[in-house]
Amino acid sequence: MIAVIGDIHGCFNTLKDLVSKIKKKYPSVNLYCVGDLVDRGNFSYEVMEFIIRKKIKFTPGNHDYMFYYFIKFPKNHLGRAWLYNGYETTLASYNNRYEKIAEHIDLITSQPLFINNDDCFISHAGISVYYRSKVAKDFQTNLNSLKNLIESDIDCEHGVLWTRDKLLNLGKLQVVGHTRQPEVLYIKENNTAYIDTSVYTGNKLSAVIVEKNKILEIISIPTYTEDIE
Repeated sequence: MIAVIGDIHGCFNTLKDLVSKIKKKYPSVNLYCVGDLVDRGNFSYEVMEFIIRKKIKFTPGNHDYMFYYFIKFPKNHLGRAWLYNGYETTLASYNNRYEKIAEHIDLITSQPLFINNDDCFISHAGISVYYRSKVAKDFQTNLNSLKNLIESDIDCEHGVLWTRDKLLNLGKLQVVGHTRQPEVLYIKENNTAYIDTSVYTGNKLSAVIVEKNKILEIISIPTYTEDIE
C-alpha cells in the first residue's frame, strides 16, 4: 500500500495538512508524489525541505525541470520557458537562502522519471499513446527500453513531463498529475488516475491510497489561502 500525492506547486501548508491526514489514518504508508513541487504557490522552498525531511519519493514534473534548466542552463528553451510559468514565487521563497537551490535541483534531477512498483505506475504526465508502437505490450519486461525512450524525449510534447495526450493502458494502474481536474478522475479505458486537483488555483490537494493497482481511498485538503495569496 502507498499514498500518491498530486501536484503541490509550492502549497506547503496544504501539503503539510494532507500528509498529516494521510498518516493519521495510515501511519506506516509510504508517500509518493507525481511532481510539480515548485512554482505558482508561495512556498516552494518549504515544500522541497518538507519532501526531504519526510522522505517523500517523487517523479519530477515539468515545472521542477524548468526550474533546474533555468538555474543550470538558462539559455536552454526549457530554462527560458520557466519565466512564463510561475517562477516569481519560487525565487521569492528562496530569498536569503539561495545556497539551497543547488541541493534542491540536484535532488530533482536525481529522481526517476517514472516509478513502477507492485501497487501502480507513477509518473508526472503519463505514458502517451504516442509510444504505442515503441512500447512492448508487456512493458514491464522492457522497462529499460521505456526509460531510454522517455529520457530521450525530455522536452517532447508527448513525453512523460508534458503530454496531454490520451494515455496508454499499461496493463496496470497509472497514477499521474499535470492535467488539472476538479476532482480525482479515474478513466477505466486506460486504467489511469489523474490526481492533480489544481491546488494552486484554490481548489484542493489530493492523494490516492493505492494497493495492488486498486484505489482504496481519495484524501483531499482544500487549498490554504496563505499558500496562494
